Amino acid sequence: MPYIETAQSMLLLVAVLSYLLGSVPFGMVVTRMMNLGNLRDIGSGNIGTTNVLRTGNKKAAALTLIFDAGKGALAVLIARAFFAEDAAQLAGLCAFLGHLFPIWLKFHGGKGVATFLGLMLALNFWIGLLCCATWLVVAAILRISSMAALVSVATSPIWMIMLQDGGMLILGLILTILIYAKHWPNVRRLRAGTEPKIGAK
Repeated sequence: MPYIETAQSMLLLVAVLSYLLGSVPFGMVVTRMMNLGNLRDIGSGNIGTTNVLRTGNKKAAALTLIFDAGKGALAVLIARAFFAEDAAQLAGLCAFLGHLFPIWLKFHGGKGVATFLGLMLALNFWIGLLCCATWLVVAAILRISSMAALVSVATSPIWMIMLQDGGMLILGLILTILIYAKHWPNVRRLRAGTEPKIGAK
């Protein structure tokens, strides 16, 4: 019993710390530090890379992408180094939830695509790489970030099955559902043909 209680306490600590790491709104931090204004007043008001790009500053967008992906990957890698693979998946999920629902922004955060890609790369590099490649191909063809994101996350369970990593399948499905829920306004605009393309201010 003491061992079980200790393990549960450690998992709770992993969950809380990963959530807090994921909650850091790097898009807002970067735009403020580079004097680009309040990201909430720009474009869609979202705190992610695509909206940062609407400031016209590609460096800021690149930094946001790196930091948002990095926090997901870092949470996974730290949890894996100190605990087991289940803890790594828990850390990835909690960091992702932190980005979507950050306590610092009254639980109104981003849409999670960069953080998703970062944690996928850390959990299984090849699956993460395939997700990134899918995003890049769709984005290059259609020039629509949301469509690239939706296709990328939707194919992630397929890559897991193909690469025989069934241990990630439940996590992949949960993340996919959450990203689709956060992208529902984008889905409506895609259907209406009014979704802006990458780089549009």
